[in-house]
Amino acid sequence: MYVEDDILFGETIEEFLIQSGYEVVWVRSFEAAMQESYQREYDLFLLDIKLPDGDGVAILESFRKNNINTPTIFLTSKQDALKQSFREGADDFLTKPVDLEELLLRIEAVMRRAGKSQKFQIGDVTCDLESLTLQKGDETYILQSKEAKLLELLWQRRGKVVSKEEIFEELWSDADPSDGALRVYIARLKNIFGKERISNIRGVGYRLEA
Repeated sequence: MYVEDDILFGETIEEFLIQSGYEVVWVRSFEAAMQESYQREYDLFLLDIKLPDGDGVAILESFRKNNINTPTIFLTSKQDALKQSFREGADDFLTKPVDLEELLLRIEAVMRRAGKSQKFQIGDVTCDLESLTLQKGDETYILQSKEAKLLELLWQRRGKVVSKEEIFEELWSDADPSDGALRVYIARLKNIFGKERISNIRGVGYRLEA
């Protein structure tokens, strides 16, 4: 859940996170955040501190008192409130204006520390690396462990080229790398996601377009 009352800033963050494969529920007030928090379970809270009818620190304080221990990142320009936010159980913060790539890295780091299942969306495919499954419409695909590691690596570096050397080190750290197996894994992922999603950069490596 994302709590932010600034419309322009909120739209920027919401659009970026959706394009990055996350499902975003954006609310704009203290009251809406409190109501929404009891409607469903969230993987992450992104909170602004200054809101028209309250503040993000009070939201987090209420969550923690009610045993809602969802990882929380503050996005704020109010430096003086950060100490209190950490006392209430915040996991991280970013100062506005926010660097979007840094935000993405911090979200991924907080989620990993919290042991949250790695679910994300690429086009029309829902990816769950914890259960090693991909869901595309009514079709379910089961990934091999190395295929899942490859997809995770491409996802973490989406939009950037991942060299074959990096892939070999990640997938075959305890054995001799297999170029043939890598080509098979890439071909299968291309078949599922579409050839336009995974580019072969000749002589260098591969790039995932999320």
